[in-house]
Amino acid sequence: MTKERSCCGPTCCGDDAPSAITVATPALAATPPDKGETVRAIVRERYTSAAERAAEGHQASCGCGTTCAAPDAQVWDPITVDLYEQGQLEGIPAEALLASLGCGNPTALAELQTGERVLDLGSGGGIDVLLSARRVGPSGKAYGLDMTDAMLALARQNQQRSGLTNVEFLRGEIENIPLPSKSIDVVISNCVVNLSADKPRVLREAFRVLAPGGRFAISDIVLTGDLPPQVRESVALFTGCVSGALTEDEYVAHLGAAGFGEISIEPTRVYERGDAQALLEAAGLPLDPLLDQVTGRVMSAFVRAKRPIGS
Repeated sequence: MTKERSCCGPTCCGDDAPSAITVATPALAATPPDKGETVRAIVRERYTSAAERAAEGHQASCGCGTTCAAPDAQVWDPITVDLYEQGQLEGIPAEALLASLGCGNPTALAELQTGERVLDLGSGGGIDVLLSARRVGPSGKAYGLDMTDAMLALARQNQQRSGLTNVEFLRGEIENIPLPSKSIDVVISNCVVNLSADKPRVLREAFRVLAPGGRFAISDIVLTGDLPPQVRESVALFTGCVSGALTEDEYVAHLGAAGFGEISIEPTRVYERGDAQALLEAAGLPLDPLLDQVTGRVMSAFVRAKRPIGS
């Protein structure tokens, strides 16, 4: 029996067409509060569904990627597949991997050191927090921040299963980080910043909590060119981490405006024609003419920056 989900992906909305909300990429000005609340509600609902799937032992969908599939369905999407090497996952609870909805592996690229304090923005089921906690060791600490109660409950269960004690999960929004200024050495995140309706504020908050010399080292979806309006307005592709993403130039501008230096964006995977087709079909959008306009314009990337010493 298939359990109904309340997410808005094209495969789980029954006979109702996915609703539409225009979520344009923000300029340097902040997003109006009403739009921000609407976006947060949509994201919270969809990621609650993903947490429930993982807690029941199924691969999560309804997050970054293509679909909200039935619990017994085989889920594949071009964004979330094959992010972690098997050797990294020893001792990590299976439920944490099932709930993974990221687009990269920031813990492998952040060069975490023993004793560092790490914050994961949008920590989901906790896999990157647990991997970070192992890397920084007992003298360090890994925080996870998430606004979804179901994800926090799943993450805390996964922490108990892992036996790691240098971990703390916090409830809150990435636009309002509930930690003191200059209290973190490394901010990581895995395909979450693109989901915020106020990305400049997220980057300013990351800068605030980092200690001088601290590192911003995240995986995210980044655009290499503008997407057509029909794609930008797709709720399925917004919650799927595509249509709300920043372009490379916008990312660099927002990070610089927040105060960061040593900014770099390194592509880790560019989504080509077959990937773009999978994303558009799952969102219920026509391939003609959108496929040519999306192919090669979406990529997973590692975004690095530093808070200057003395700032």
